[in-house]
Amino acid sequence: MEKQVVLIGASGYVGRAILNELLERGWHVKALVRHPQNITLKNPALSVEKVDVSDEQALAAALQGCPLVISSYNPGWTNPDIYEHTLKNYKKILEAAKAAHVRRLLIVGGAGSLFVAPGLRLMDTGKVPEAILPGVRSLAEFYLGALTKEDGIDWVFFSPAGVLGNADRTPGVRTGRYRLGKDDLIVDAQGNSFISVEDYAKAMVDELEEGAHHKERFTIGY
Repeated sequence: MEKQVVLIGASGYVGRAILNELLERGWHVKALVRHPQNITLKNPALSVEKVDVSDEQALAAALQGCPLVISSYNPGWTNPDIYEHTLKNYKKILEAAKAAHVRRLLIVGGAGSLFVAPGLRLMDTGKVPEAILPGVRSLAEFYLGALTKEDGIDWVFFSPAGVLGNADRTPGVRTGRYRLGKDDLIVDAQGNSFISVEDYAKAMVDELEEGAHHKERFTIGY
């Protein structure tokens, strides 16, 4: 039986890394993107479909018959409406997946809602750059306010380390050596929290294949 998965947001920074990992491991991928021209990769195991996640009905139709879905949706860090779009559209993704009877929904989460000390989340430390704080907060609010209360689908929210990949988005290293955790930010001996986008993608596809987490969040770091 073919290994088939839908990937929402496959043309983004994290989405591309997950797409490459999936194809390398023999998955057949249906990529749902707003701008198909942004995916130039050609592979017989890849099909690309134009879908705007803000259209819940169209998204549900595209997900029909697809039991496994990974969402790396992000409205864009420079989008001035990122806070509103993230909250509104992730709820639509969740509802569309449920309407299409998706079995598992794996979400590229954020680090903002991770704890750095008892009762203190990363987004409340004052250390998150102001420029990205609206996007960080909205994804955290979706997780805390909606997803943790969701019992109608087998979901996973996979939070990266504090820094995901290189700042200039150049290729990193897929080491296969990292630590996984639950709700606390993972830091190294120097207090840094980092993961390459390639290792994050590997761990995401591992979760897709192994199903170690259900209706919960987990995280990653070196």
